[in-house]
Amino acid sequence: MPSKHAKDIMIPLNKYPHIPHTLTLREAVAEMELSVIEVKGQRSLPRALLVFDDDQHLLGIVRRRDILRGLEPKFLKTMSVPHRKQLFNIEADPNLVDLSSGKVARSMQEQADQPVTDVMQPIVTTVDFEDHLAKIIYKMINMDLNLIPVVKDKMVVGVVRSVDVFNEIANLLSD
Repeated sequence: MPSKHAKDIMIPLNKYPHIPHTLTLREAVAEMELSVIEVKGQRSLPRALLVFDDDQHLLGIVRRRDILRGLEPKFLKTMSVPHRKQLFNIEADPNLVDLSSGKVARSMQEQADQPVTDVMQPIVTTVDFEDHLAKIIYKMINMDLNLIPVVKDKMVVGVVRSVDVFNEIANLLSD
């Protein structure tokens, strides 16, 4: 295992998108759309935003899929899964999607005003600034995480993404 640590592969907090807990889903979507992460000359869109309270304490992470789940119209959430699938089964009737799309769009507009804290995921673990790559991999695998906050002196200083860990392993294997 290469002698790499969280500090060597993390994205510093000032280069990773983060938002206040007071934002709505609509505002979180806009922030995510505007954010770009640049690592070693490669640019990518974030899959998640860090959510902080007013005192700059990390509260959670909101992923794209959390936002999509939060935007799901209320009328769909109350339907059984088979009925929900039938609504969008274009093979059964191509008009079904057209009939429901206006209602879906209106409902998503309404859902977009809820706070991001309603859908964010809590922080389940962190890694220390000095933690070895092996420990990061262990936590990512065993906790099924794609992103882990990095802490130094009890403060969040960055994040480690699974893609960056994977790149480190790819470099190791290509040597």
